[in-house]
Amino acid sequence: MQEIAASFRIAFELIFALNSELVEIVGLSLRVSLTAVGIALLIGMPLGAALAVGRFRGRFTLTVIVNSFMGMPPVVVGLVVYLMLSRAGPLGVLGLLYTPAAMIIAQVLLITPIVVSLSRQTIVELDREYADYFISLVMPRSSRVMTLLWEARFSLVTTCLAGFGRAISEVGAVMIVGGNIHHLTRVMTTAIALETSKGELELAMALGIVLMLIALAINLLIALFRPRDEGWQTLRTSV
Repeated sequence: MQEIAASFRIAFELIFALNSELVEIVGLSLRVSLTAVGIALLIGMPLGAALAVGRFRGRFTLTVIVNSFMGMPPVVVGLVVYLMLSRAGPLGVLGLLYTPAAMIIAQVLLITPIVVSLSRQTIVELDREYADYFISLVMPRSSRVMTLLWEARFSLVTTCLAGFGRAISEVGAVMIVGGNIHHLTRVMTTAIALETSKGELELAMALGIVLMLIALAINLLIALFRPRDEGWQTLRTSV
């Protein structure tokens, strides 16, 4: 028990001293995850809006496929990306395997279905609410989509935060395609797994504390960006 307490004390010392290795790992984790979320939003939100408002053949099938991909095991995604980027794969010539770029690709594949599904659900509900209004104005579909996206902006911020939370906590896929290489592809989750297996609990605990703080901040922001009457009331009640 004393050893665990000492490990926690050293872990907090590493955090407050801004240990160089800790800062490097956290910085890479944030850079990779934020980039992946940005790409996933650019892909996922327009596709989610198209599935919500559009009327085209195969729409239902595409929606089912996207929802199914939300439950795709991360290790399977990592394996697919690995096969694509390996020397024998179709994209092996790019030399992206075991680089941060490969980790970003894996995270984009994991996050995009979440963004598409949550965006579609949000916009579908708003579309039903504003249906009569759009019909009365004879609003074209493009203007209709832009109006819905603007009205759903707070809920879409929640979608963004949910995607970031999924990305920053990922370990299986990034371990496969990144290789957990020191000073190159080591992020918080893979570093925690490695340091724990080595018995070096101090750095693992420090990274775990930072990861938990990030998760807490994400959940707080999600609560704040809910519709004001729900989010602020929940926050005030909890306080």
